[in-house]
Amino acid sequence: MADFDLAFSITSDHEGGYVSDPDDAGGETYRGIARRYHPSWSGWKIIDDLKKINPSNLNNTLKSNDGLNEAVKRYYKQFYWDRFWGDSIPLQSIANELFDTSVNLGVRRSVKYLQEGLNLLNRNQEIYTDISVDGFFGPGTLKALNRYLALDDDTPLIKLMNTLQGMHYIKYMRQNPTQEKYARGWLKRA
Repeated sequence: MADFDLAFSITSDHEGGYVSDPDDAGGETYRGIARRYHPSWSGWKIIDDLKKINPSNLNNTLKSNDGLNEAVKRYYKQFYWDRFWGDSIPLQSIANELFDTSVNLGVRRSVKYLQEGLNLLNRNQEIYTDISVDGFFGPGTLKALNRYLALDDDTPLIKLMNTLQGMHYIKYMRQNPTQEKYARGWLKRA
């Protein structure tokens, strides 16, 4: 079964430190956690206190704060990993992909990419019947994933998930050209 700590260490490399970019839809963020979307996260109190103490070297101060690092890890496990049953995913590579895409685009979209990929790879329902593409990870999605992995390796599924992710980025940048400055970082994730 997949290991949260391994997935977290990979995704952490994509998420920077403290940023307050007016072009970022999330606004003020720390390691990918947007204050706009998660204003009650416990880490914001720590960050606000540390901004007052050492504003000139804020990212290094935040990075070395054990309490903040633990709050980040707990947040990612609760709001991302646990919502797609990460501990039940049979392959680390699939869990890594689900986790990183969930952090970047949301759990429902990530799970939809998995579900759509599973439906496209079920050999016209010979391996298993199509599952609902609703973005909710449940027993049906897990069963389809296990059936798929019993007959095939993870490469085609991950490629389909990445293709869907890339298509999302392209559509988003076409709709809002100010977001093009994030293209290289996003494409590293796909």
